[in-house]
Amino acid sequence: MKSGVKEVGIPRLSDVAYERILESLFERKVPVGAFISQSELSAIVDVPVAPLRDALRVLDAEGILTIHPRSGIQFIRPGLELTRSTYQFRSIVERAAVRVFAEEADENITNALEVRHSRLLRRVERDGIGPEQLLEMDALELDLHGHIIQALRNPLIESAYRRMHNYLRLLRLERKVTVPILIRTLKEHLDILEACGTRDADAAEKALQAHFQAAMQRNLGLV
Repeated sequence: MKSGVKEVGIPRLSDVAYERILESLFERKVPVGAFISQSELSAIVDVPVAPLRDALRVLDAEGILTIHPRSGIQFIRPGLELTRSTYQFRSIVERAAVRVFAEEADENITNALEVRHSRLLRRVERDGIGPEQLLEMDALELDLHGHIIQALRNPLIESAYRRMHNYLRLLRLERKVTVPILIRTLKEHLDILEACGTRDADAAEKALQAHFQAAMQRNLGLV
């Protein structure tokens, strides 16, 4: 006889499917803009079709893909409109957040982030780009902007920002990272951290906006 106690911590298959679909996209197992059948995708992510459909409906609502009934699934291909919309969203939310972060952030957090950025900058300038440098840059992106968003202490904004981050990762799939690009990005982050270190909210907002404008141009291939 079963105890009737509900097991805790076991993810639903639809949640597993959601994460695996995104993983297959970001790891290029499914090409950007691909048109694929549900059965093909089910085999790639190793999840049955029924929970896969639940995940696909969520991703369709989030704009990552489009479901074509009796035809297949079309993954989004990043373009000008997605780039513009993503950075507009980031600018609106993070400009407010970075002011709070600059004024209230724990010095241990800002100092640690500054040290990690400086160390990576020196490594890239000395050794160029390798897998370890790219992984550390991804981690720094998540940590810096994540701490900025968390400064608002708003779970609704944090949830929306996590979904937006999927669009940002999509944009980066078709962007080639070079040594000059990585160096510029790190220096832009350091400008933000320097302003936050002096508790200068105006300078932090200005540095963040300059970073976003430069990043959007890089994603559009303008620089």
